[in-house]
Amino acid sequence: MVKALIFDFGDVFINLDKKGAMDNALNLFKLNQFTPPMIHTNELYEQGKITSEDFMLFYLKSFPYLTREQILDAWNYILKDFPRHRLHFIDDLAKKQDYELILLSNTNELHINWIKENVPFYGTFKNSFHQFYLSHEIGLRKPNEDIFQFVLDKNNLNPKECLFIDDTTENTITAENMGFHVWNIDETSQDITDLFSIKQELF
Repeated sequence: MVKALIFDFGDVFINLDKKGAMDNALNLFKLNQFTPPMIHTNELYEQGKITSEDFMLFYLKSFPYLTREQILDAWNYILKDFPRHRLHFIDDLAKKQDYELILLSNTNELHINWIKENVPFYGTFKNSFHQFYLSHEIGLRKPNEDIFQFVLDKNNLNPKECLFIDDTTENTITAENMGFHVWNIDETSQDITDLFSIKQELF
């Protein structure tokens, strides 16, 4: 029986434009793909191992023809709307108190700052969860096993009693291999509000 629901954030609650953001960035940087140093820097930033200023300085030095504003806009391009019906869904779940509600997101300070400024109900959303884990605050990131073990240990959970919901296949594969129930949500055709009908066999 499922006792804990563990949710990703992007493309589960807030909509993302991953392809658009990548195309926009590659065009801005005049590249065909991200370089290994860029990928490494992004991952360090996502784990809070470098500051927002260090992150920005890396890109300013790597692309001196760009302004800070251009880089920031490109970085936040991925973030889109947060439909209110998803807020109502998690808020209703919180009020029922039937499950431990946990958010587990790969994110970073600049993205969270943008969300705080542009999503007026962010505080209500955050308060709906018992635990709200952001990768840059806990120093861990998906799909590494240690972030899932962190959640289990911190909350005294059995993976067989947890359902992990994420739109990224590599994340759900790791969780499933560790014994979690998973839902690899397809954001193009499914919505988190359909949870109890799509995964009804677990409830």
